[in-house]
Amino acid sequence: MKMNINPFLLPNGVTIALQFLKDKLDKLKSIPLVIAIDGHASSGKSTLATDLGEILKLKYLDSGAMYRAVTLYFLEQNIDFNDNHAIECALKNISIDLEYESNKKSTYLNGVNVERQIRGMDVSNNVSKIARISSVRKFLVHQLRILGKSKGVIMDGRDIGSVVFPNAEIKFYVTASMDERANRRFAELQSKNIEASPETVRQNLEERDKIDSSREDSPLIMAQDAMILDTTFLNRSEQLQSALKLIFNKLGI
Repeated sequence: MKMNINPFLLPNGVTIALQFLKDKLDKLKSIPLVIAIDGHASSGKSTLATDLGEILKLKYLDSGAMYRAVTLYFLEQNIDFNDNHAIECALKNISIDLEYESNKKSTYLNGVNVERQIRGMDVSNNVSKIARISSVRKFLVHQLRILGKSKGVIMDGRDIGSVVFPNAEIKFYVTASMDERANRRFAELQSKNIEASPETVRQNLEERDKIDSSREDSPLIMAQDAMILDTTFLNRSEQLQSALKLIFNKLGI
């Protein structure tokens, strides 16, 4: 798995505001960190991870994209989700690469850019079912731990702070109201010209919440030492700056 990071254009106003925090940011950048971000779908995890990763020059590992890529492969290959032997064999044929190209995230499945496909409703409706399969989780957790071994990384997902990196220096649990999450997800799909109704989007999020929180293997929980960040009423700039303030306080910077 490879990770190429190119400059990411932050929201208007963020760069200017951060100029006043230059000394704190310089000190923070000198600390080898693993930042773990957990929370429900469409709560703002990926956006926060992307922006923090750019500001702090950390490698951003989108674990959700990896689970989505596995889900896409299983759907394309008609893998029975209940056939453990078929699943084990399929995982041996999967290679996932995460890259940044022209300020955009790209996910490659066996050499093919599948970023658009993995964001569609077919994958969204099945990714939580795939994520609760123990062999799939072990497969991806192993890869994530290898990538984060040298630190200097930021990851988002459901069990990053509780399972993948329980010793992460910084842990966030990101949350938002269901109404806000559904609105964000629907707007995201519309921006990508992916068809879905607001009702379907909300139902999908509710079902994913239920599966993610109740699965037997590594359910979505808030780590005891995680910092809560409610993004319901925060725009992108406010979310980033709130997270940085929490990090500074945590590390005494």
